[in-house]
Amino acid sequence: MQAPRLPSSAWLTIAAGSCLLMLAFGFRASFGLFVGPISEANQWGRDLIGLALAIQNLAWGLIAVLAGGLADRFGNRPVLVAGALLYALGLWMTSGVESVWSLQMGAGLLVGAGIAGTGFGIVLPLMARSVSEENRQWVLGVGTAAGSLGQFLIAPLAQQFIHWFGWSGALNVMALMALAMVLLVMPLAQRLKPAAAGGNTDDEPFVAVVERARGHLSYWLLTVGFFVCGFHLAFITVHFPGYLTDNGFEPDVAAWSIALIGLCNVVGAMVSGYLSGRLSMKRVLMFIYLVRGAVTVALLLLPLSLASVLTFSCLTGFLWLATVPPTTGLVATMFGTRYMATLYGVVFLGHQLGSFTGVWLGGWIYERTGSYDGVWWTGVALSLVAVALHWPIREKRVAMPQPVAA
Repeated sequence: MQAPRLPSSAWLTIAAGSCLLMLAFGFRASFGLFVGPISEANQWGRDLIGLALAIQNLAWGLIAVLAGGLADRFGNRPVLVAGALLYALGLWMTSGVESVWSLQMGAGLLVGAGIAGTGFGIVLPLMARSVSEENRQWVLGVGTAAGSLGQFLIAPLAQQFIHWFGWSGALNVMALMALAMVLLVMPLAQRLKPAAAGGNTDDEPFVAVVERARGHLSYWLLTVGFFVCGFHLAFITVHFPGYLTDNGFEPDVAAWSIALIGLCNVVGAMVSGYLSGRLSMKRVLMFIYLVRGAVTVALLLLPLSLASVLTFSCLTGFLWLATVPPTTGLVATMFGTRYMATLYGVVFLGHQLGSFTGVWLGGWIYERTGSYDGVWWTGVALSLVAVALHWPIREKRVAMPQPVAA
């Protein structure tokens, strides 16, 4: 998987985009570490924290569609800047939370909007448009791996911030760090010409592309299938730390488990990007979902120990965001990259509906049963559903309708 030869402008875009994704996803992956401290400080149940983080994921998905449309129409600079500022504001508001309303507004709506403006839906299309079509899957793998590397680096750092400054001070420090994302906007603020998009859709109007996507079955199967990915990831990110502490593990083990997932996905995302450029992308996705289900079954049936937790974290990490390169690649294959921010935004909304469900259902079931087992097994069943949904997807360009001859 040797890096291709690219112009310096492309490398600058890749570097800035990767750093932005590291910060955006590192902060987001750390929220599970704050569930316990915020709950204890305010005497709230995990269902209340879970609902706020579920709102975060839903807001992320809904606003990602709007952010993608604005970026495609007006350029990415205002979307990226607004996203970074909202992210910082949401973290700061969460640091002083004393009411459910402020929790839902800060950790929920504002942070969700911040991730929407600085996450995959805005940055990956820019990175994809900076290289040729033959290098597209490689650069999508790099960007995805960067987000996972941020999870590895920032989750343990956030836990240290909690030790040093308390949970409120830790969120304030992270809010200041989020402001630094604005400095990364300039290298990404270029307004790429339609010709850079690749494919045959350069002259096709935006509305026409959206209409073709709206009536394409494979596009909707991909969107519904991505719901399962969101369910898995959000549930584990938010509730796995609590699952571990409930079973006698120290909070540091929970932090390093989340970090280990991110570290292993650096490899997993790169491998997924490489394989997606050479194999059937839908089959790569089917394999990922099938193995995710098997790994979860092993966690539930084998004795829980430090070794089994670390093994689960590693295996889950290899599969964590490995779905992103083939999913984004399928969108680009079907419709090109000119309006990819919008089209991927719709697919990603499916992912975030799954995230909302996984986070909310995890807290709701836990508060009523005292266990997460029902949600774990639901995730296993959904893995099989995802395999079935991806099977009929057609991996080819969706042809433009030809005008009828007079």
